[in-house]
Amino acid sequence: MTETIERPLQDASATGEDVQDAPRPVDNPNLPKPGVSEEKRRPILPAWLKDRTEFVTTARHTGSRIGYASLYHGVRLPWYGLQLTAMSPRGACRFIRETSRWLWDREAAPLRDHAVRQEDVDEYMTLARLRGNRVRLRGLVTIVGCVFGLGFALWLYVMAPEFLWVFAAGGVLTMGYFGQQPDAPVIGPAVMRTELQKLTGTIVLRALDSIGNPKISAAIKKGGDMDGMRFTSEITRDGPGYRADLDLPYGVTPDAIMEKREELASGLRRKVGCVWPSGDEDEHEGRLVLWVGDKPMNETTKPAWPLLKDGQVDLFKPVVFGNDQRMRWVEVTLMFASIVIGSIPRMGKTFLLRLLLLICALDPRAWILAFDLKGTGDLGALEPVAHRYRAGEEDEDIEYILHALREIKAELRRRAKVIKSLPRSRCPESKVTPALANDRSLGLHPIGIGIDECQVLFEHEKYGAEIESICTDITKRGPALGIIGMYATQRPDAKSLPPGISANAVLRFCLKVMGHQANDMVLSTGAYKSGVRATMFSRRDLGICYMAGEGDDPRIVASAFVDAPKAELVVARARKMREEYGNITGHALGEGPAETAGLDILGDVLKSVAVDEKAVWCERIAARLGELRPDVYGEWKGENVTAALKPWGIKTGQVWGQTDEGEGANRRGIQRADVTAAIARRDADRLAA
Repeated sequence: MTETIERPLQDASATGEDVQDAPRPVDNPNLPKPGVSEEKRRPILPAWLKDRTEFVTTARHTGSRIGYASLYHGVRLPWYGLQLTAMSPRGACRFIRETSRWLWDREAAPLRDHAVRQEDVDEYMTLARLRGNRVRLRGLVTIVGCVFGLGFALWLYVMAPEFLWVFAAGGVLTMGYFGQQPDAPVIGPAVMRTELQKLTGTIVLRALDSIGNPKISAAIKKGGDMDGMRFTSEITRDGPGYRADLDLPYGVTPDAIMEKREELASGLRRKVGCVWPSGDEDEHEGRLVLWVGDKPMNETTKPAWPLLKDGQVDLFKPVVFGNDQRMRWVEVTLMFASIVIGSIPRMGKTFLLRLLLLICALDPRAWILAFDLKGTGDLGALEPVAHRYRAGEEDEDIEYILHALREIKAELRRRAKVIKSLPRSRCPESKVTPALANDRSLGLHPIGIGIDECQVLFEHEKYGAEIESICTDITKRGPALGIIGMYATQRPDAKSLPPGISANAVLRFCLKVMGHQANDMVLSTGAYKSGVRATMFSRRDLGICYMAGEGDDPRIVASAFVDAPKAELVVARARKMREEYGNITGHALGEGPAETAGLDILGDVLKSVAVDEKAVWCERIAARLGELRPDVYGEWKGENVTAALKPWGIKTGQVWGQTDEGEGANRRGIQRADVTAAIARRDADRLAA
């Protein structure tokens, strides 16, 4: 029905008309088309012929199948021979019978019988003459074959009797082959195949109809095109699966399909790990790309990591670290980013963190700081190249990590001063560049810090506040200064991932989590509502995660599998590169972090409070601490003092004091006597220990 628009009533005195003008159509028939058309050319060569990795994978798969089948049948050849020999008499009888049928033209006997019953003399005579000609010709062929065959056998018997035995054995096996039962062949397949159903448009529409979306169901019932739903191209093979591109009905987005992924998998009669609906970033918001794999992602053999045996990394450039559902390589750029990794236990979180640290290790310029708070030594392979390394959660381990992070904080400040002092022509964007990182005199090499089970640090009673402050600073300012902070936790919540870290991390990796709160804590607020749900992963989806921050949209990635023995081989190669570059430092040389001043928070607070001061504001103590130890307390505020003193049993309260302008005010502060009492208790505990 043509849409119309009515013109408003005009003044009758001005026009002399008492009636309304006729409606005018909204669609102008002379309106020109945009004149823009899109063409998508299909590749001349298949993808596996153009990509070296895919070609090697395809060739390896084909060679593996041929090799396995050859070995399988080769082992069974003697048994095959015995079975075929036993069946050769039956095969010989069948051969004689079929030869007789052919020689006497028995296949045409029903036609001749039909002519006799119909008393059709002409047709019968024609068939009889045809049979006579065939019998004479076939008889001659049979006689010649028998004579020459017998003569050839006699010649072999005289000239080469061993070949006669070979031909005889071949004849017996051939007769045995014809003597097999049709439903029980002697030589069966080496691999039993279960053919998957080919993906068709009917199956796709059936599955989309089954998810219960009213707009999609209505469009399918109407035939699709009336509501804008249609396939935009034919269904094709795309890697180890099928790809279907289609426009959804007006007002429906791919998110509505992604939310019903399990129902869609049921409609397709595939495992949920095979079904991956997504949008098309190059098209409009109503375009759906449905990729259906042959096998679930967690059952598909992953290609070997390209950097496993050779290669060097430049952290300023993208590096391959995993593959997507279609087994295509996925790259990540670690420089200029802080990283958060979250999941429930036993899903591959530590493996992913170790993989990212291995990538850092393969850049010979980089320092590696690896801290394993789980205490199991999962990051132990990195020790030969680590500038700082610790595994454990005891007090001495926490103190070691605290000292190491204080060193990084001091390094952070030094780098900021170096960047500030450089001319604009050399550092136009006020951040570390590859050229600056290569200049060893500046000391702006990349630094990668990996903390597994970071919640242990942030929740520590005594040092948690300070560690959180340092890590937050690294997360905010570190990327521009060449420092990469990586935090992994199995309990993604506000305590395990402080807001200052979770809100400023650029790269986010979320393996399986149990609820939407944890999902959004790792992937950012609103991810769950947008359909980016790591809750959909199963317990078997080890190493599979949502990656956000690399590209416009989050994507599903399976990290490359590098176990501990393989990680040690990678580190051995990285160690050799570092020796050639001259970058073996810290823990790799047997050196630990220097114990920087400021470890005694109670003593430093007591020094900042005069003897005649009974109570002091926390903000004033923070300022004095910053003057006393700028490398440790330079950015502390009143709340940092409160958090640092709380584990020692020192409570804050309202304290009367004078502002710098001489005005009296009540603000949060502490009593000096509480500090001295806490020091006395601490010293007594140390003596008792």
